[in-house]
Amino acid sequence: MTLTTDRQDERLQGGIGGAVADVLERARGGDLGVIPVVVGLVVIWTVLQILNPIFLSSANLVNLLLDSAAIGIVALGIVCVLLVGQIDLSVGSVSGLSGAVLAVLFVGKGLPVWVAILASVVMGAVIGWIYAQLFNRFGVPSFVITLAGLLAFLGLQIYVLGTKGAINLPFDSGLVNFAQLDFVPPWLSYALVVIASVWLFVTGYLHARERRRADLSARSVSTLVIRSVALLVVLGFVVWYLNQTRGVGWLFVLFLAMVLAMHYFLSRTKWGRAVYAIGGNVEAARRAGINVKGVFTSVFVLCSTFAAVGGILVAARLAAANQSNGTGDFNLNAIAAAVIGGTSLFGGRGTAFGALLGMIVIQSISSGLTLLSLDSSIRYVVTGIVLLLAVVVDSVARKSRTSHGRA
Repeated sequence: MTLTTDRQDERLQGGIGGAVADVLERARGGDLGVIPVVVGLVVIWTVLQILNPIFLSSANLVNLLLDSAAIGIVALGIVCVLLVGQIDLSVGSVSGLSGAVLAVLFVGKGLPVWVAILASVVMGAVIGWIYAQLFNRFGVPSFVITLAGLLAFLGLQIYVLGTKGAINLPFDSGLVNFAQLDFVPPWLSYALVVIASVWLFVTGYLHARERRRADLSARSVSTLVIRSVALLVVLGFVVWYLNQTRGVGWLFVLFLAMVLAMHYFLSRTKWGRAVYAIGGNVEAARRAGINVKGVFTSVFVLCSTFAAVGGILVAARLAAANQSNGTGDFNLNAIAAAVIGGTSLFGGRGTAFGALLGMIVIQSISSGLTLLSLDSSIRYVVTGIVLLLAVVVDSVARKSRTSHGRA
Protein backbone atom coordinates (compact mmCIF):
# COMPACT_ATOMS: atom_id res chain seq x y z
CA MET A 1 0.00 0.00 0.00
CA THR A 2 2.80 2.42 0.88
CA LEU A 3 4.67 1.53 -2.30
CA THR A 4 1.57 2.18 -4.41
CA THR A 5 0.97 5.52 -2.71
CA ASP A 6 4.59 6.54 -3.26
CA ARG A 7 4.35 5.70 -6.96
CA GLN A 8 1.14 7.68 -7.32
CA ASP A 9 2.76 10.61 -5.53
CA GLU A 10 5.76 10.48 -7.87
CA ARG A 11 3.52 10.40 -10.94
CA LEU A 12 1.23 13.22 -9.87
CA GLN A 13 4.11 15.46 -8.85
CA GLY A 14 6.17 14.63 -11.92
CA GLY A 15 4.41 17.02 -14.25
CA ILE A 16 2.37 16.17 -17.30
CA GLY A 17 4.29 12.96 -17.99
CA GLY A 18 3.48 11.64 -14.54
CA ALA A 19 -0.17 12.62 -14.92
CA VAL A 20 -0.41 10.77 -18.23
CA ALA A 21 1.23 7.71 -16.66
CA ASP A 22 -1.29 7.84 -13.83
CA VAL A 23 -4.22 8.00 -16.28
CA LEU A 24 -2.83 5.03 -18.22
CA GLU A 25 -2.37 2.94 -15.10
CA ARG A 26 -5.90 3.72 -13.89
CA ALA A 27 -7.22 2.79 -17.33
CA ARG A 28 -5.42 -0.56 -17.18
CA GLY A 29 -7.07 -1.09 -13.80
CA GLY A 30 -10.53 -0.58 -15.29
CA ASP A 31 -11.00 3.07 -14.27
CA LEU A 32 -11.65 4.34 -17.81
CA GLY A 33 -13.46 7.57 -16.97
CA VAL A 34 -14.61 9.43 -20.09
CA ILE A 35 -12.00 7.85 -22.37
CA PRO A 36 -14.44 5.46 -24.16
CA VAL A 37 -17.03 8.15 -24.88
CA VAL A 38 -14.42 10.63 -26.14
CA VAL A 39 -12.94 7.98 -28.44
CA GLY A 40 -16.42 7.01 -29.60
CA LEU A 41 -17.33 10.64 -30.29
CA VAL A 42 -14.19 11.12 -32.38
CA VAL A 43 -14.99 8.00 -34.41
CA ILE A 44 -18.64 9.02 -34.93
CA TRP A 45 -17.70 12.57 -35.99
CA THR A 46 -15.01 11.29 -38.34
CA VAL A 47 -17.33 8.83 -40.07
CA LEU A 48 -20.22 11.30 -40.37
CA GLN A 49 -17.93 14.04 -41.68
CA ILE A 50 -16.59 11.71 -44.37
CA LEU A 51 -20.13 10.76 -45.39
CA ASN A 52 -21.38 14.36 -45.35
CA PRO A 53 -18.96 17.34 -45.20
CA ILE A 54 -21.75 19.55 -43.86
CA PHE A 55 -21.83 17.66 -40.55
CA LEU A 56 -18.95 19.52 -38.88
CA SER A 57 -19.94 22.88 -40.33
CA SER A 58 -20.35 25.70 -37.84
CA ALA A 59 -24.06 26.05 -38.57
CA ASN A 60 -24.79 22.37 -37.97
CA LEU A 61 -22.74 22.23 -34.75
CA VAL A 62 -24.62 25.26 -33.39
CA ASN A 63 -27.92 23.46 -33.97
CA LEU A 64 -26.50 20.23 -32.57
CA LEU A 65 -25.53 21.88 -29.28
CA LEU A 66 -28.87 23.65 -28.94
CA ASP A 67 -30.77 20.42 -29.58
CA SER A 68 -28.61 18.64 -26.99
CA ALA A 69 -29.32 21.05 -24.14
CA ALA A 70 -32.93 20.35 -23.16
CA ILE A 71 -32.75 16.53 -23.14
CA GLY A 72 -29.20 16.79 -21.75
CA ILE A 73 -30.57 18.49 -18.63
CA VAL A 74 -32.95 15.56 -18.20
CA ALA A 75 -30.02 13.16 -18.63
CA LEU A 76 -28.19 15.05 -15.88
CA GLY A 77 -30.95 14.06 -13.49
CA ILE A 78 -30.72 10.45 -14.68
CA VAL A 79 -27.01 10.49 -13.81
CA CYS A 80 -27.87 11.37 -10.20
CA VAL A 81 -30.33 8.49 -9.89
CA LEU A 82 -28.04 5.96 -11.58
CA LEU A 83 -25.18 6.90 -9.24
CA VAL A 84 -27.17 5.47 -6.31
CA GLY A 85 -28.06 2.37 -8.29
CA GLN A 86 -31.67 3.32 -9.08
CA ILE A 87 -33.59 4.32 -12.23
CA ASP A 88 -36.31 6.77 -13.27
CA LEU A 89 -38.35 5.69 -16.29
CA SER A 90 -40.83 8.57 -16.06
CA VAL A 91 -38.62 11.54 -16.96
CA GLY A 92 -40.22 11.77 -20.40
CA SER A 93 -43.76 11.91 -19.00
CA VAL A 94 -42.75 14.36 -16.29
CA SER A 95 -41.09 16.64 -18.84
CA GLY A 96 -44.14 16.46 -21.13
CA LEU A 97 -46.48 17.25 -18.23
CA SER A 98 -44.23 20.11 -17.17
CA GLY A 99 -44.42 21.65 -20.63
CA ALA A 100 -48.21 21.23 -20.64
CA VAL A 101 -48.59 22.92 -17.24
CA LEU A 102 -46.36 25.76 -18.41
CA ALA A 103 -48.45 26.32 -21.55
CA VAL A 104 -51.80 26.20 -19.72
CA LEU A 105 -50.71 28.65 -17.03
CA PHE A 106 -48.84 31.00 -19.36
CA VAL A 107 -51.08 30.97 -22.43
CA GLY A 108 -54.40 29.64 -21.13
CA LYS A 109 -54.52 31.44 -17.78
CA GLY A 110 -52.46 34.48 -18.75
CA LEU A 111 -50.08 34.21 -15.78
CA PRO A 112 -46.57 35.70 -16.01
CA VAL A 113 -44.13 33.29 -17.61
CA TRP A 114 -41.92 33.14 -14.51
CA VAL A 115 -44.91 32.03 -12.42
CA ALA A 116 -45.69 29.27 -14.93
CA ILE A 117 -42.05 28.16 -14.95
CA LEU A 118 -41.86 28.11 -11.15
CA ALA A 119 -45.08 26.11 -10.87
CA SER A 120 -43.82 23.53 -13.38
CA VAL A 121 -40.48 23.14 -11.61
CA VAL A 122 -42.12 22.80 -8.19
CA MET A 123 -44.46 20.18 -9.63
CA GLY A 124 -41.41 18.21 -10.79
CA ALA A 125 -39.81 18.43 -7.35
CA VAL A 126 -43.02 17.22 -5.67
CA ILE A 127 -43.21 14.24 -8.02
CA GLY A 128 -39.64 13.29 -7.09
CA TRP A 129 -40.47 13.63 -3.40
CA ILE A 130 -43.47 11.30 -3.81
CA TYR A 131 -41.26 8.75 -5.56
CA ALA A 132 -38.79 8.93 -2.68
CA GLN A 133 -41.50 8.35 -0.07
CA LEU A 134 -42.77 5.28 -1.89
CA PHE A 135 -39.21 3.98 -2.20
CA ASN A 136 -38.04 4.76 1.36
CA ARG A 137 -41.20 3.98 3.33
CA PHE A 138 -42.66 1.03 1.44
CA GLY A 139 -39.62 -0.40 -0.33
CA VAL A 140 -41.26 -0.33 -3.76
CA PRO A 141 -38.56 -0.75 -6.44
CA SER A 142 -37.80 2.46 -8.30
CA PHE A 143 -38.37 0.64 -11.59
CA VAL A 144 -42.00 -0.07 -10.66
CA ILE A 145 -42.63 3.36 -9.12
CA THR A 146 -41.36 5.30 -12.10
CA LEU A 147 -42.97 2.95 -14.63
CA ALA A 148 -46.31 3.71 -12.95
CA GLY A 149 -45.38 7.39 -13.05
CA LEU A 150 -44.62 7.16 -16.76
CA LEU A 151 -48.17 5.99 -17.47
CA ALA A 152 -49.92 8.23 -14.94
CA PHE A 153 -48.21 11.46 -15.90
CA LEU A 154 -48.61 10.75 -19.60
CA GLY A 155 -52.34 10.53 -18.95
CA LEU A 156 -52.25 13.78 -16.97
CA GLN A 157 -50.36 15.45 -19.80
CA ILE A 158 -53.08 14.50 -22.28
CA TYR A 159 -55.78 15.64 -19.83
CA VAL A 160 -54.14 19.01 -19.14
CA LEU A 161 -53.72 19.80 -22.83
CA GLY A 162 -57.41 19.09 -23.43
CA THR A 163 -59.18 18.20 -26.64
CA LYS A 164 -56.95 20.38 -28.84
CA GLY A 165 -53.90 18.38 -27.84
CA ALA A 166 -51.51 21.29 -28.36
CA ILE A 167 -50.95 24.83 -27.09
CA ASN A 168 -48.67 27.21 -28.97
CA LEU A 169 -46.33 29.50 -27.05
CA PRO A 170 -45.98 33.13 -28.23
CA PHE A 171 -42.98 33.43 -30.56
CA ASP A 172 -42.15 36.85 -29.11
CA SER A 173 -42.00 35.60 -25.52
CA GLY A 174 -38.69 35.75 -23.68
CA LEU A 175 -38.77 31.99 -23.04
CA VAL A 176 -39.05 31.08 -26.72
CA ASN A 177 -36.41 33.65 -27.67
CA PHE A 178 -34.07 32.21 -25.04
CA ALA A 179 -34.44 28.68 -26.42
CA GLN A 180 -34.30 29.55 -30.11
CA LEU A 181 -32.75 32.94 -30.85
CA ASP A 182 -30.61 34.18 -27.96
CA PHE A 183 -26.86 33.78 -28.46
CA VAL A 184 -23.86 34.88 -26.42
CA PRO A 185 -22.13 37.97 -27.84
CA PRO A 186 -18.72 36.99 -29.30
CA TRP A 187 -16.73 39.12 -26.85
CA LEU A 188 -18.57 37.59 -23.90
CA SER A 189 -18.09 34.04 -25.19
CA TYR A 190 -14.33 34.57 -25.32
CA ALA A 191 -14.42 36.14 -21.84
CA LEU A 192 -16.26 33.07 -20.51
CA VAL A 193 -13.55 30.84 -22.01
CA VAL A 194 -10.84 32.78 -20.17
CA ILE A 195 -12.85 32.68 -16.93
CA ALA A 196 -13.31 28.91 -17.29
CA SER A 197 -9.58 28.37 -17.79
CA VAL A 198 -8.64 30.54 -14.81
CA TRP A 199 -11.31 28.86 -12.69
CA LEU A 200 -9.92 25.43 -13.59
CA PHE A 201 -6.43 26.45 -12.52
CA VAL A 202 -7.51 28.15 -9.29
CA THR A 203 -9.76 25.33 -8.12
CA GLY A 204 -7.14 22.74 -9.09
CA TYR A 205 -4.43 24.65 -7.24
CA LEU A 206 -6.52 25.04 -4.06
CA HIS A 207 -7.48 21.37 -4.15
CA ALA A 208 -3.85 20.32 -4.65
CA ARG A 209 -2.76 22.54 -1.76
CA GLU A 210 -5.33 20.94 0.53
CA ARG A 211 -4.12 17.47 -0.42
CA ARG A 212 -0.48 18.39 0.21
CA ARG A 213 -1.36 19.73 3.63
CA ALA A 214 -2.92 16.36 4.36
CA ASP A 215 0.23 14.58 3.08
CA LEU A 216 -1.64 13.19 0.06
CA SER A 217 -0.57 13.04 -3.57
CA ALA A 218 -1.46 16.11 -5.64
CA ARG A 219 -0.99 17.51 -9.13
CA SER A 220 2.04 19.72 -9.71
CA VAL A 221 1.66 23.38 -10.64
CA SER A 222 3.08 22.72 -14.10
CA THR A 223 0.42 20.06 -14.72
CA LEU A 224 -2.29 22.47 -13.62
CA VAL A 225 -0.96 25.20 -15.91
CA ILE A 226 -0.76 22.86 -18.92
CA ARG A 227 -4.28 21.60 -18.23
CA SER A 228 -5.68 25.13 -18.02
CA VAL A 229 -3.86 26.29 -21.15
CA ALA A 230 -5.13 23.24 -23.04
CA LEU A 231 -8.68 24.06 -21.96
CA LEU A 232 -8.19 27.67 -23.06
CA VAL A 233 -6.96 26.63 -26.50
CA VAL A 234 -9.66 23.98 -27.07
CA LEU A 235 -12.58 26.09 -25.86
CA GLY A 236 -11.21 29.16 -27.62
CA PHE A 237 -11.12 27.31 -30.93
CA VAL A 238 -14.62 25.88 -30.40
CA VAL A 239 -16.06 29.32 -29.60
CA TRP A 240 -14.24 30.89 -32.56
CA TYR A 241 -15.58 28.21 -34.90
CA LEU A 242 -19.18 28.50 -33.63
CA ASN A 243 -18.97 32.29 -33.94
CA GLN A 244 -18.45 31.86 -37.67
CA THR A 245 -22.25 31.58 -37.84
CA ARG A 246 -24.62 32.27 -34.94
CA GLY A 247 -22.31 31.49 -32.04
CA VAL A 248 -22.97 29.83 -28.69
CA GLY A 249 -26.61 29.68 -27.63
CA TRP A 250 -27.57 30.79 -24.14
CA LEU A 251 -29.60 27.59 -23.86
CA PHE A 252 -26.43 25.51 -24.16
CA VAL A 253 -24.65 27.81 -21.71
CA LEU A 254 -27.42 27.07 -19.20
CA PHE A 255 -26.94 23.34 -19.72
CA LEU A 256 -23.18 23.66 -19.31
CA ALA A 257 -23.61 25.75 -16.13
CA MET A 258 -25.88 23.07 -14.65
CA VAL A 259 -23.33 20.38 -15.53
CA LEU A 260 -20.56 22.34 -13.80
CA ALA A 261 -22.73 22.94 -10.74
CA MET A 262 -23.60 19.25 -10.45
CA HIS A 263 -19.96 18.31 -10.98
CA TYR A 264 -19.01 20.52 -8.05
CA PHE A 265 -21.69 19.10 -5.75
CA LEU A 266 -20.88 15.51 -6.69
CA SER A 267 -17.10 15.82 -6.42
CA ARG A 268 -16.51 18.44 -3.71
CA THR A 269 -19.30 18.13 -1.15
CA LYS A 270 -20.27 15.73 1.61
CA TRP A 271 -23.54 15.03 -0.20
CA GLY A 272 -21.67 14.02 -3.37
CA ARG A 273 -19.43 11.64 -1.45
CA ALA A 274 -22.53 10.12 0.14
CA VAL A 275 -24.10 9.59 -3.31
CA TYR A 276 -21.06 7.65 -4.54
CA ALA A 277 -20.82 5.71 -1.27
CA ILE A 278 -24.45 4.59 -1.49
CA GLY A 279 -23.99 3.61 -5.12
CA GLY A 280 -20.98 1.53 -4.14
CA ASN A 281 -22.56 -0.24 -1.16
CA VAL A 282 -25.81 0.86 0.49
CA GLU A 283 -25.34 -1.12 3.68
CA ALA A 284 -21.76 0.04 4.18
CA ALA A 285 -22.89 3.64 3.66
CA ARG A 286 -25.64 3.22 6.24
CA ARG A 287 -23.23 1.76 8.79
CA ALA A 288 -20.87 4.66 8.14
CA GLY A 289 -23.56 7.03 9.40
CA ILE A 290 -24.81 8.35 6.05
CA ASN A 291 -28.46 9.40 5.92
CA VAL A 292 -29.29 6.96 3.15
CA LYS A 293 -33.00 7.80 2.95
CA GLY A 294 -32.24 11.51 2.79
CA VAL A 295 -29.81 11.02 -0.08
CA PHE A 296 -32.29 8.84 -1.97
CA THR A 297 -34.90 11.57 -1.52
CA SER A 298 -32.52 14.23 -2.82
CA VAL A 299 -31.61 12.33 -6.00
CA PHE A 300 -35.22 11.49 -6.86
CA VAL A 301 -36.21 15.13 -6.34
CA LEU A 302 -33.28 16.32 -8.45
CA CYS A 303 -34.09 13.89 -11.26
CA SER A 304 -37.74 14.92 -11.51
CA THR A 305 -36.86 18.60 -11.16
CA PHE A 306 -34.35 18.38 -14.01
CA ALA A 307 -36.98 16.52 -16.05
CA ALA A 308 -39.41 19.40 -15.47
CA VAL A 309 -36.79 21.97 -16.47
CA GLY A 310 -35.99 19.95 -19.58
CA GLY A 311 -39.68 19.76 -20.45
CA ILE A 312 -40.01 23.54 -20.20
CA LEU A 313 -37.06 24.02 -22.53
CA VAL A 314 -38.33 21.41 -25.01
CA ALA A 315 -41.63 23.27 -25.20
CA ALA A 316 -39.74 26.54 -25.65
CA ARG A 317 -37.61 25.05 -28.45
CA LEU A 318 -40.77 23.89 -30.25
CA ALA A 319 -42.74 27.02 -29.25
CA ALA A 320 -45.53 24.61 -28.32
CA ALA A 321 -46.64 22.03 -25.80
CA ASN A 322 -48.35 19.02 -27.35
CA GLN A 323 -49.16 15.40 -26.62
CA SER A 324 -45.97 14.15 -28.28
CA ASN A 325 -43.64 16.11 -25.97
CA GLY A 326 -41.67 13.70 -23.81
CA THR A 327 -42.92 10.63 -25.68
CA GLY A 328 -41.32 8.43 -28.33
CA ASP A 329 -37.60 7.98 -27.74
CA PHE A 330 -37.31 10.88 -25.26
CA ASN A 331 -37.03 8.60 -22.22
CA LEU A 332 -34.60 6.24 -23.87
CA ASN A 333 -32.40 9.05 -25.16
CA ALA A 334 -32.11 10.62 -21.71
CA ILE A 335 -31.19 7.31 -20.08
CA ALA A 336 -28.94 6.28 -22.96
CA ALA A 337 -27.08 9.61 -22.79
CA ALA A 338 -26.23 9.04 -19.13
CA VAL A 339 -25.05 5.46 -19.74
CA ILE A 340 -23.13 6.25 -22.93
CA GLY A 341 -21.48 9.12 -21.04
CA GLY A 342 -19.93 6.64 -18.63
CA THR A 343 -22.44 6.42 -15.78
CA SER A 344 -22.59 2.85 -14.53
CA LEU A 345 -25.90 1.02 -14.34
CA PHE A 346 -24.48 -0.73 -11.28
CA GLY A 347 -24.19 2.53 -9.33
CA GLY A 348 -21.27 4.42 -7.82
CA ARG A 349 -19.54 5.32 -11.10
CA GLY A 350 -20.06 8.33 -13.33
CA THR A 351 -19.81 12.11 -13.50
CA ALA A 352 -22.00 15.05 -14.42
CA PHE A 353 -19.93 15.50 -17.58
CA GLY A 354 -21.22 12.10 -18.69
CA ALA A 355 -24.62 13.66 -19.39
CA LEU A 356 -22.99 16.30 -21.57
CA LEU A 357 -20.79 13.92 -23.55
CA GLY A 358 -23.43 11.21 -23.86
CA MET A 359 -26.05 13.65 -25.10
CA ILE A 360 -23.66 15.05 -27.70
CA VAL A 361 -23.00 11.49 -28.91
CA ILE A 362 -26.72 10.76 -29.30
CA GLN A 363 -27.48 14.10 -30.92
CA SER A 364 -24.51 13.66 -33.26
CA ILE A 365 -25.95 10.34 -34.44
CA SER A 366 -29.37 11.91 -34.93
CA SER A 367 -28.04 14.98 -36.73
CA GLY A 368 -25.62 13.03 -38.93
CA LEU A 369 -28.18 10.46 -40.05
CA THR A 370 -30.72 13.22 -40.73
CA LEU A 371 -28.20 14.98 -42.98
CA LEU A 372 -27.72 11.68 -44.80
CA SER A 373 -31.51 11.50 -45.33
CA LEU A 374 -31.67 8.11 -43.64
CA ASP A 375 -34.83 6.77 -42.04
CA SER A 376 -35.34 7.19 -38.27
CA SER A 377 -35.25 3.41 -37.94
CA ILE A 378 -31.54 3.52 -38.75
CA ARG A 379 -31.02 6.08 -35.98
CA TYR A 380 -32.71 3.77 -33.47
CA VAL A 381 -30.52 0.86 -34.53
CA VAL A 382 -27.27 2.85 -34.38
CA THR A 383 -28.17 4.42 -31.02
CA GLY A 384 -29.03 0.97 -29.64
CA ILE A 385 -25.71 -0.45 -30.78
CA VAL A 386 -23.79 2.44 -29.23
CA LEU A 387 -25.72 2.01 -25.97
CA LEU A 388 -25.00 -1.72 -25.91
CA LEU A 389 -21.29 -1.08 -26.50
CA ALA A 390 -21.27 1.43 -23.63
CA VAL A 391 -22.81 -1.11 -21.25
CA VAL A 392 -20.39 -3.83 -22.42
CA VAL A 393 -17.44 -1.50 -21.79
CA ASP A 394 -18.83 -0.68 -18.34
CA SER A 395 -19.24 -4.37 -17.49
CA VAL A 396 -15.72 -5.24 -18.67
CA ALA A 397 -14.26 -2.28 -16.79
CA ARG A 398 -16.12 -3.32 -13.66
CA LYS A 399 -14.64 -6.82 -13.83
CA SER A 400 -11.20 -5.31 -14.38
CA ARG A 401 -11.60 -3.05 -11.34
CA THR A 402 -12.66 -6.06 -9.28
CA SER A 403 -9.62 -8.06 -10.36
CA HIS A 404 -7.35 -5.08 -9.50
CA GLY A 405 -9.05 -4.51 -6.15
CA ARG A 406 -10.63 -1.19 -7.17
CA ALA A 407 -14.32 -2.16 -7.33
